[in-house]
Amino acid sequence: MMSVHQVNDVIRRWSDNPEGGLKPEDEKLFHNFITTCLAHDGSAQLLEIIQDEKKQEFVKSMGCALLPTLTNEVIKNEKSSCHCEAAITHLAKTCCPKELQCVFLQLVEDITPAVIADTIIALAPHMQTVVHRMGKEKAASLGLALSALQKQVSRLPVPYTRQQEIDDVHGLCRCCTILAAFIEPFVEELKRKKANSAITAADQDLKTELLKFCMKSLRQPLLRAELEPGIKSPLWIFATVILVTLPVIEGPLPNLLFYNPMKKSILVDNYQSQEAKESRACLAYLLFVELITIESFPAVFSPVFVLQCNMEYINLLLGRKDESHAEKGMALYAKTLEGVQDNSLPVDLLELQTFYSVPQHLRHILTDCPLQHLREKGLQVIQLFINKLDVEAKHKFFRCMLKSSNHAGLEGYIIKNIKNQIELSMKPGHGNDWFLGAQFLPLLGLVMCLPQGAETDLLHGMDRIMECLNLLRYLLIRDKEWKRNTGVWTELCRIKDEYIKMLRVCLSLSRAYYGGELNALREDQKLKAREARAAARSRSKPFKGITIRHEMVSDMSPEVQHQVLQSALVTFDLMESLIVRIEEITEEHMKSIK
Repeated sequence: MMSVHQVNDVIRRWSDNPEGGLKPEDEKLFHNFITTCLAHDGSAQLLEIIQDEKKQEFVKSMGCALLPTLTNEVIKNEKSSCHCEAAITHLAKTCCPKELQCVFLQLVEDITPAVIADTIIALAPHMQTVVHRMGKEKAASLGLALSALQKQVSRLPVPYTRQQEIDDVHGLCRCCTILAAFIEPFVEELKRKKANSAITAADQDLKTELLKFCMKSLRQPLLRAELEPGIKSPLWIFATVILVTLPVIEGPLPNLLFYNPMKKSILVDNYQSQEAKESRACLAYLLFVELITIESFPAVFSPVFVLQCNMEYINLLLGRKDESHAEKGMALYAKTLEGVQDNSLPVDLLELQTFYSVPQHLRHILTDCPLQHLREKGLQVIQLFINKLDVEAKHKFFRCMLKSSNHAGLEGYIIKNIKNQIELSMKPGHGNDWFLGAQFLPLLGLVMCLPQGAETDLLHGMDRIMECLNLLRYLLIRDKEWKRNTGVWTELCRIKDEYIKMLRVCLSLSRAYYGGELNALREDQKLKAREARAAARSRSKPFKGITIRHEMVSDMSPEVQHQVLQSALVTFDLMESLIVRIEEITEEHMKSIK
């Protein structure tokens, strides 16, 4: 092991010519000494040399070269790590800040995935020290440090469950805690200066960098984080830090959410970028759903105004093919709608792009999303939205959904809502032309429609058709309300007659088709029963491909095929019974007229 005497000789030779640096052989000797110290429990001796007052000029000049080795020891958490940590602390306070910054940034840039969290936790406090020492370049230095740290943190997986967050295997939660501590002194500095009205141009630059950090943090990791109500987890605390910081550096949150002050500033690069919009969407979610810092949010904004502003963010979140985004979008939509009075949203709002796009995104979730809990939540939210619309807006919304949904289940749900609205309109004080008068007829025409005419797949469209028949039966039973307007009643009967006529044609064709397939299947099974079962399976005649509620019958076993075909015939019988009942009601009314 190289002796301290030899190290002193190296330092003395450097002192004779400090501008020339160490000779190659002396540099090699010195690095060998460092390596040997750390390998043979000599870290205390190394720390003593680094802290020796007589050697500080040498340490200031050459100390930055020690940082990679010392950092590696700290990350490995060796016995020497406490001495190495103290050595890094001393170097961060002693060496040239610009050189230190370059070394620290390079160390962060070179992090391997396995030690991202450990490296950030080890280096962040020292990088903070360096930023404080940068003088006029503090803001630029802070921006570089935060950007480098955030870049690495964004590589860490976001925990999706409470247990994952507790375990924090990848260290994301620990990194968020260290980042919150990193910005704290700079935020406090701005608070003090703001209170004394002493904000300078340099402070404005500092605010810019902190704002960039907050907006990036909202997008990653907070936009993907699963925050449980009432549980102040590390990620919840980090979100709170961000929402408390934003008013200090950017002013009241309503300005940031509703009035777009960044649009005319340079506080965030490319304000209109998708990333900036996602950050503000996350901000809206944390504020209105998680209620973080909601107590400081002004109560002067009307619920309709808040809804109108939040629709941009809801639209963005629901437009993502990502579970966490969709959940947050629906939660924000529901929470914002809750404050709106029932039957109050005017039809004019439906002219806005977002008020059209959001229901369309919900439609895709209801019809295409494979996750049942999202579909169930989507149905709840769309019903909540319907409840908030006024009568004319409901009428227009129902028409729009019937034209665009192209899904029997959703169409059936809309038709059920139409029936409920008609029933409400018949109550005293709720009468209106949109669901009782002439304005209702175009909507009824859309309801009583078989899109493919006689070739309509009745089994696939069962949900819609059954709701149509139930609606028809209800309308005919409540004929007194309709007969007050002769023209409306006449048109209603015409629409009914045309629909029933076409539906009977469809039923006849469908019964013949499915009945024929069922007979063919039975004959095929009888034939195969004469053969060995193994041979029968290998040579089984494939069934014709019929789309039955998104499943191909040809992919089913003969037993399941039989059940499906039998069920289809039972469904047709049920439709037929409703048609017969409707015609009976019609005949009874005709007799009463005579």
